[in-house]
Amino acid sequence: MQAINAVTVKAKFPIKSYSVEHGYPARRRSLVDDAKFETLKNKEAKQTWLQEQRSVSQDEDLSEEEVFLVTECPDEEANVPKQTNIVLTLKTGITVLPRILKIIESSHGNVFHLETRRAYNNVSTLDVLVRLDISRNGLLHVMRSFRQGNLADVTILREKAVSIKDPWFPHHISDLDYCTHVMTKYEPELDNDHPGFSDKVYRARRKEIAEIAFNYKYGQVIPRVQYTEEEIQTWRAVYQQISHLYPTLACEQHIRVFRLLEKECGYGPNNIPQLEDVSKFLKRRSGFTVRPAAGLLTARDFLASLAFRVFQATQYVRHSSSPNHSPEPDCIHELLGHIPMLADPSFAQFSQEIGLASLGASDTDIEKFATLYWFTVEFGLCKQNGEIRAYGAGLLSSYGELKHALSGKPQLLPFQPEETAIQPYQDQDYQDTYYVAESFEDAKEKFRQYVAARLPRAFEVWYNSFSQSVHILDSVDKFEELASSLKADVTRLNNAVNKLKAQ
Repeated sequence: MQAINAVTVKAKFPIKSYSVEHGYPARRRSLVDDAKFETLKNKEAKQTWLQEQRSVSQDEDLSEEEVFLVTECPDEEANVPKQTNIVLTLKTGITVLPRILKIIESSHGNVFHLETRRAYNNVSTLDVLVRLDISRNGLLHVMRSFRQGNLADVTILREKAVSIKDPWFPHHISDLDYCTHVMTKYEPELDNDHPGFSDKVYRARRKEIAEIAFNYKYGQVIPRVQYTEEEIQTWRAVYQQISHLYPTLACEQHIRVFRLLEKECGYGPNNIPQLEDVSKFLKRRSGFTVRPAAGLLTARDFLASLAFRVFQATQYVRHSSSPNHSPEPDCIHELLGHIPMLADPSFAQFSQEIGLASLGASDTDIEKFATLYWFTVEFGLCKQNGEIRAYGAGLLSSYGELKHALSGKPQLLPFQPEETAIQPYQDQDYQDTYYVAESFEDAKEKFRQYVAARLPRAFEVWYNSFSQSVHILDSVDKFEELASSLKADVTRLNNAVNKLKAQ
């Protein structure tokens, strides 16, 4: 049926606030708590929305699928036939298929493709993919008939493999403009435990800097922030203290890139680097870019950005009264912790793969991906040259937690995605448990195996770096496009190997 735009989709179940007063589980913002909060609030909002739509349509018996169909196709087009893809899950086996086709025919539907296949989430159940021309009202009649006759469950596909009920996700890098607005706007305004709550000057400054992110659109140059002397002093206090730990506690990738950032991007105790300069640096090193964020995004929006090799980074500085702690991410955390690691090609690939796996995932799986992100990208450790080093941004931007993680006091466990994804975490103090990867390549391979075995998503995606877009691999044409790209890469690799052998 007719696709609708991102604004409409994301407006269905908006999360109005991440404040404690609205049910947020903790004072300190984290990606894990955000994901858990989103799951709860999305479920509540969805049920409310479904009931409202049933009342508006004056049909309390509408199924969830039928509600989505009614709301996504305007009344003026209700009787206009359109190409539609549906999946039928047959309840009593293939013998009901003639009856099903008869109902479609009587509803003025024209079937032009039909294939059977085992259900992806239940190998003992048979699914039937049907492509047909049919109007909205005709399809509603078909779905009611199937429901009343207990013949089949119907899943309407927005694309060939994506259900109309699946969460919206960006398909092009410019769609990330729609992945920034569901967040707490200014944390100091909402939380009286925030260090800057009673500081009117700080709150006004946060608002001023946040407007940069709210007004930013894809393709624009990131506006520069003229940092105050007080903000630079806060940066300097953290920079000078933690940079002394890097040579002995940080991973070699972070150490190497950090030196480059000091040479090329103005990293130093007396200067806070600008996101535009950092973004250009990352683009040259790993293909990642940066876009400004007003605060911690929802877990789904943040992870989706990683799929496009985009890191959403804040520009404000934590309150000067608490230089060694911030209740939410700030530019000190981003610039000292995340940016050096994202410049490493292997780590950048790992981050992107987490993002790609999150696209269209259920709320429950988003929770698991957020937890994996927390214990790897934020607080991960790795083995290097017989030692354990830090690569997580939360460690590399926190003097106290970096020393704690490698002090021998906390529990260090080998990185296993199945266990890491469900590991409880706490945000009141330093972590009790950290996960150690054998290497970034090992972490990537284990994550890929985890996604292949545990992610119940009915489709696979591919990122085209040339067009900066995500494709759903649901047709021969898209398979051929991907195969052609891979073939060219394999040919170059083969030629390089042959030339090395000939030397």
